[in-house]
Amino acid sequence: MARIAELWFYPVKGLAGISVEAAEVGVAGVRFDRELMLVDPRDGVFHSQRTLPAMAAVRTAVSDDGAVLRFSVDGAADLVVEVAAEGPRRDVSLFGKWFGQGVDQDPLAGKWFTEVLDRPATLVRVTPEHHRPGWGVHPGQSGFGDAHALLITSPASLDELNSRILETGGEALPMNRFRPNLVVSGWPEPHTEDKVLKATIGAAEIGYSSRSIRCAVPTIDQTTGVRSGPEPTRTLATYRREPTYGGGVSFGMKAAVLTPGVVSVGDEFVVTDWLPEGPDPAPATREPKAGQKTREPTAGPKSR
Repeated sequence: MARIAELWFYPVKGLAGISVEAAEVGVAGVRFDRELMLVDPRDGVFHSQRTLPAMAAVRTAVSDDGAVLRFSVDGAADLVVEVAAEGPRRDVSLFGKWFGQGVDQDPLAGKWFTEVLDRPATLVRVTPEHHRPGWGVHPGQSGFGDAHALLITSPASLDELNSRILETGGEALPMNRFRPNLVVSGWPEPHTEDKVLKATIGAAEIGYSSRSIRCAVPTIDQTTGVRSGPEPTRTLATYRREPTYGGGVSFGMKAAVLTPGVVSVGDEFVVTDWLPEGPDPAPATREPKAGQKTREPTAGPKSR
């Protein structure tokens, strides 16, 4: 019987995640997940572990109502920030494909992150009217996540990967390298998550969007914020190469939230529909959405 073994959210894109026993899951994912992100104040482009691996070591604590955040990292005093849902806005972008706006947060946060990361940084939150469609079999919505509401993995998939890494003399890796939202235990076969079309979890229903194509982030130690070598990318390339996704390697699947609801660790993961046999249908849906790229972000804050 498949069940939720772990439940995670990441309040600020790229920073350390928080493990919880239960959470509301809305149309854009786990409550508070990636509602904030760090951007370069000069052009609004988001900061990522891809170029700033030290982001992984910045820990976040969130008040029950999400109104207060506490940031901590070794070697610096803690920062406490009251989250502003409205205020001055600035144009922001993700991957040069999505362009929207973020609500500027306390300037002290920008100063703190600039010092900690040694890179100009400003903290922004999604706007109250934020609407960002994803793509895939079930496109769904997302906040400041890469493109989808949920990332789902399984211990069986990690066990398969680690067995291959160990065979080549490497060291086993923890699940946090992949920054999942839901970890589903109970499947004997690795990568069963890739085959799920629809499922219910607690009061929520999710739908398959696409496989999760991995960037360089899984090569970063999520505790120290230090890039640690070629794994797991090197080993994934030997058996998880995805030609229909441009040749990237995959681990985990991305999902949309079809029906919001509360999800808890221990909830049964009930698959109601499986993907049909044959080619993965997701890549064929990956077309630019009308109006998706409407403008280049301008430097500096803007109010309205």
